[in-house]
Amino acid sequence: MTGTTSIHRLLDLAIEEHTLTLPLVWDDPADPRTIDVFARVVTRDGGDHLPYLVFLQGGPGHEAPRPFHASTAPTWLDEALAHYRLVLLDQRGTGLSSPVGDDALAQGSAAVAEYLTHLRADSIVRDCEAFREHLGAITWSVLGQSFGGFTTLAYLSTHADSLADVYITGGLSTVGRHPDEVYALCYDKMRSASARYYRRFPAHRDRMRRLVDLAGSGEIILPDGEVVSPSRLRSVGSALGTDDGWQTVWSLLERDPSSNAFRYDLQHAMPFDGRNPMYFAFHESSYADGQATRWSAERVEPDDFRDDVTLFTGEHIRREWTETVPAFQPWRDVALELAEFEWPRVYDATAIAASGATGAAAVYVNDVYVPVEFSLETASLLPGVDLWVTSEHEHNGLRSGGVLTRLIDLAHGRRIR
Repeated sequence: MTGTTSIHRLLDLAIEEHTLTLPLVWDDPADPRTIDVFARVVTRDGGDHLPYLVFLQGGPGHEAPRPFHASTAPTWLDEALAHYRLVLLDQRGTGLSSPVGDDALAQGSAAVAEYLTHLRADSIVRDCEAFREHLGAITWSVLGQSFGGFTTLAYLSTHADSLADVYITGGLSTVGRHPDEVYALCYDKMRSASARYYRRFPAHRDRMRRLVDLAGSGEIILPDGEVVSPSRLRSVGSALGTDDGWQTVWSLLERDPSSNAFRYDLQHAMPFDGRNPMYFAFHESSYADGQATRWSAERVEPDDFRDDVTLFTGEHIRREWTETVPAFQPWRDVALELAEFEWPRVYDATAIAASGATGAAAVYVNDVYVPVEFSLETASLLPGVDLWVTSEHEHNGLRSGGVLTRLIDLAHGRRIR
């Protein structure tokens, strides 16, 4: 392991930037390949003595947020820095870590697919351990948002002794279940979210039906040249999984579909895009715990979703997008190979239950991405982690409200009691 470090300031924040060169394949010393992994350590003035908190971002395939005191700052930044030195890790394959992009495809689809199999939560945990040791911390705490919570469960499966408190927001994944079960339940959540939306805006159901007809006729063409399919159009419903996402859908359906504004807004409203092809190609693997996914969301689509084109979908990816979305067409063979890959187990329920983990977790009742039923099932393995089960926020509650404050209060209150 080799590394480089630089230090600078942003207003009242000290920023240490660390890059470590780490094994691509942690469990095969004979494999010579390496990968760079980048992290920022953020400390507020006077916080040099505080313990570390590593933030694990959602995704898979998204980098950590940047620590700006501005409208782009994570709303929880100041709360975290009041208690911790914050480690913002660009998970392998993202951000300033060795990124995965279209240029990788020159290696051939088989090589890229194989490479991506080493970017899962279990490898991210090993990267975290390398950074913890690099920073000289005996233990540290972790904040896992969405997929970051999945990664936290993988952490508890293998290196629980390295963790002090764990904070999980919308990220108590299912342990041991098949992806088909998850995506089937996510359709149920999107059925309910669609019903709530149309109760508020009943006229929009007919507007959505007309838009689907236009898409079916090939009459909605995005600025990047994509001829939008009905399934891509319906995926704008993913926005309904966030606190203010209804505004995105409402604004879109209010527009004239022939306008530039509609086409640009639609391009930005769909959850999967060319900026991050890894999120599309790699997405279903995040729910694979010892299985191949084989286009799980597509296979378990309920009959009413096939019959009623006004029902919105969420993070349900489709194989057809490898043919219809220009940004995904080069990734077609990679996505097909990953769909057939038999992913190894990433969680150990026995180890999680024996971890003695302490901390707190937010479980969102209406979460359309991480169903509450399975989250509560997993929470039963973690009796030392206090739960806040709430309908006050959607899946992005960490970014939109005082969720971290509530979780820190819960975790610290348990120690006081």
